[in-house]
Amino acid sequence: MAKIAYILLCHKDPEAIIRQAEMLTAAGDYITIHFDARAATEDFNTIRNALAGNANVVFARRIKCGWGEWSLVQASINAAGAAVDAFPRATHFYMLSGDCAAIKSARFVHDFLDVEDVDYIESFDFFESDWIKTGIKEERLTYRHFFNERKRKWLFYTSFNIQRRLGLKRAIPADIEVQIGSQWWCLRRRTIEAILDFTRERRDVMRFFRTTWIPDETFFQTLVRHLVPESEIRTRTLTFLLFTDYGMPVTFYNDHYDLLISQDFLFARKISPEATSLKQRLGALYSDDTAEFKISNEGRNLFMFLTGRGRIGKRFASRFWETESSLGRHRELMIVICKKWHVAKRALESIRQATNMPAIEYLFNEEHTALPDLGGIQGTLAKRTRHRRALMRMLFDYYETDQLIICMDPGNIELLHDFCGDRSITRLLEIKCEFSDAFLMGHAMRVGLAGEQTPLETLERLLPAIRGDITFESDRIRDAGFENHYRIRQTDTPEQNAGPIAKFLDIPYDKAQEIAETDHLFAD
Repeated sequence: MAKIAYILLCHKDPEAIIRQAEMLTAAGDYITIHFDARAATEDFNTIRNALAGNANVVFARRIKCGWGEWSLVQASINAAGAAVDAFPRATHFYMLSGDCAAIKSARFVHDFLDVEDVDYIESFDFFESDWIKTGIKEERLTYRHFFNERKRKWLFYTSFNIQRRLGLKRAIPADIEVQIGSQWWCLRRRTIEAILDFTRERRDVMRFFRTTWIPDETFFQTLVRHLVPESEIRTRTLTFLLFTDYGMPVTFYNDHYDLLISQDFLFARKISPEATSLKQRLGALYSDDTAEFKISNEGRNLFMFLTGRGRIGKRFASRFWETESSLGRHRELMIVICKKWHVAKRALESIRQATNMPAIEYLFNEEHTALPDLGGIQGTLAKRTRHRRALMRMLFDYYETDQLIICMDPGNIELLHDFCGDRSITRLLEIKCEFSDAFLMGHAMRVGLAGEQTPLETLERLLPAIRGDITFESDRIRDAGFENHYRIRQTDTPEQNAGPIAKFLDIPYDKAQEIAETDHLFAD
């Protein structure tokens, strides 16, 4: 069975560190603690004295650490070396911070690590991936960084700009392909031993990383790829963490318990120091060998959905595609808008049969929508959206028509603004459906806000937000004041819906009524 040596990097809250060490070692595992040398000596003495009688605890040589500096990597190397020497029976080495907490039981953690003989570490190609969202990228490596950007900003950028002006770029060691990823890894013993040997043998690589910026996101990630076969690496972290749009880690509180334990991870960070109830519940869970877990793993999608609802703004500058030529004054683009895609597709099929007009389903929402070969512009959703007007002109030309019908999700407000602002004739038919709780639950699962194992009580708390979001999308369309905007409703009779359909398609009322009377049009 797996025996874990936890490597704990911490700098505050000695009482919490003591509790964490006692909990982890009570399950038969080990822990090596690196307590930042910048922190108070009395706090370190409190920790050391409290754990002095615990044979499964050792302390790494303390150094002063700074965010983004090599010191964080050196502290990790010191702690890993101390753990290798002190715990010969340890099979895995798991990096933690003082803000981390287990979100599974000890039995689950050990069983998980026993399944595969692999290392768990995020390691993406530094230059090809989009892992870095903000700030400098290539310059992290190709220039030497001697100062801390947060504490000595002027010196950091002055040194950087002088090197850039003088052309003092440096080469990356030739046999190293730099990788990047989260610093929260779990590595096997032989991998850690190989890394420690590497640090003693490859002084050139060590010199290089000592003056890179934020090396804790590149050093171990690069060395693991250099030393371990790809088949023995799982490119993921076992620690659940989220980041805001500003690159700051999300903090978890007492009401996040159900969310955390349902994620496909073993630990989570950052847990708020004030979340005492959460810590107590997670501590009790860790020692519960009978606990069962339903993994839904919707956490990241759920976070993006809930935070993204507050990030919808208005735009004041034209997009580059708005400078493209018009679809054509003589052309008619008809857009069916509906949140229930199956309802819109059913309506579209009836329209095809009744009018013989070319009609395309959710081409801006579904990757696999059937489209003709238009030279590659239709290949991906990103290309279709980026070159939307060019795509539509090509579709008009392909079908040799001046009338075209497409389906669109109500969330595509930018597309609606763009097409309705064109010189062509654009008409909208919004299909207003009723949404049962069962449908909303299914919708949450389809879009990744929930999984098959998401607890019912969690789904029930999520439903008002999803329902409100659907209402909000419809309100935005109504508030936009688009011309030629028609609506049919599930609650209206076919006779009432026939009028808007006739105006939308510019067809006789009796033919529109045939479409409105489509069998089971609104059925789920």
